[in-house]
Amino acid sequence: MLRWDDPSVAKTVLIVDDHAGFRSWARALLQAEGYQVIGEAEDGASAISAVRELRPRVVLLDVQLPDIDGFEVTRRLLGGGDAPVVVLISSRDASDYGRRVSSSGARGFIDKGELSGAALDALLEGGGLDDLAPGSSDGEGQ
Repeated sequence: MLRWDDPSVAKTVLIVDDHAGFRSWARALLQAEGYQVIGEAEDGASAISAVRELRPRVVLLDVQLPDIDGFEVTRRLLGGGDAPVVVLISSRDASDYGRRVSSSGARGFIDKGELSGAALDALLEGGGLDDLAPGSSDGEGQ
């Protein structure tokens, strides 16, 4: 079983947000706290393509995107094999989305103003993540 806190497995992240400034800030913050940001996307369609190409362990996904909202992107990402862990983010409060967050299949939600490596770690570790390595063919964690 692979665990999020296993130091032998890279903490790879794809950041999806339509604001370049936020992506840049989140990249710097997460990299400073031990995450490997392997890509960025500015909309839902490019996020789906980037996940296929880059195979991140975690997708930090803005709810409000210009083309496809984060809930639909989550549904599409989780519908295939080797799905990454999805963490929704927004500048709006999670309660503004009602049950959509809890029923989305995402691991959870972090307010953009509260984003930190520690907040992401707590959310990911709290889920007891099994099989976090997309594309892993060694069978661990399955």
